[in-house]
Amino acid sequence: MAEMVYDVVGIGNALVDVLAKVGDTFLSERNLDKGNMTLVEAAEAGKIYADVIPERQVSGGSAANTVAGMASLGADCAFIGKVHDDELGQLFQRDIGAAGIDFFTTPLTEGPATGRSVVLVTPDAVRSMFTYLGAARHLTEADIDEKIISEAKMTFIEGYLWDEPAEHQAIVKACELAHKHEKEVAFSVSDISCVIKHRENMLSLIKEHVNILFANEEELLSLFATDDLNTALNEVKPLVNIAAVTRDSRGSVVVHGREKIFVEAEPIENVVDSTGAGDLYAAGFLYGLNRGRSLGTCATIGGITAAEIITHYGARPEVSLRGLVRHRLMEYGKRP
Repeated sequence: MAEMVYDVVGIGNALVDVLAKVGDTFLSERNLDKGNMTLVEAAEAGKIYADVIPERQVSGGSAANTVAGMASLGADCAFIGKVHDDELGQLFQRDIGAAGIDFFTTPLTEGPATGRSVVLVTPDAVRSMFTYLGAARHLTEADIDEKIISEAKMTFIEGYLWDEPAEHQAIVKACELAHKHEKEVAFSVSDISCVIKHRENMLSLIKEHVNILFANEEELLSLFATDDLNTALNEVKPLVNIAAVTRDSRGSVVVHGREKIFVEAEPIENVVDSTGAGDLYAAGFLYGLNRGRSLGTCATIGGITAAEIITHYGARPEVSLRGLVRHRLMEYGKRP
């Protein structure tokens, strides 16, 4: 077995997030869907972008956010995703490198531009994402580096990687390589739109390849076509080793065999932007799991890291998560 170099390798869409504050009327006047991720083409993304005043531009993408959160906690991480060798692609590479994450995927030199997600945040802190995938759609099996997979304790894959057949093939290859090297696969459902479009294929992937599943309550209910949480939890139980389900202000629940562990949400005075909450919950949870913590503590760490993200704009931490988690665990009387 290869020597471990990374705690986690993340695989996902390499995007640059453009964040802007808007009112609900901005969305309704343009018939834009609130609260979900909507795929758009370059022209539509450009039109939305032209109508807003960006708060900031920052490297994003679900799995990239997760490994950035893990790196802030002190984990060693790598990322696999596709950008173009353009201005935004170079921004993404600089940002992910500055976060201490290894990123070796060869960029495109022709074809579509680096993907970007226009993230519109309404006063209730709900984020609505309008995503042009661009170069990210061109991730293929050839980009899945077996050496990196073999050197990581775990492979983490986002559910957004689904709309292109080549991306789907890349996901399956990554899972097969991880299992070949006796490593676990963690998978995030990512968004209810992914479930609606790909429910049966997603369930097949989970059954065949996934050890650790992340979803929010709405996504899990949709995945199992039910409106009852206990039914969904019982359905997912035999499919994976661990399922971690976030429930907004109601915290999260972790399912492991016959165990169901309910963990309260972190207290938050002011929610600013929910972008990346699920990504950072996964970061905290996986960090705890890699460090051998109990599942309840993993969920607590996930709640702490998610809470930090939603107090500011953007899906990347603005403080050292390692220091924050250490402080909060000590307050709770837990081993930091």
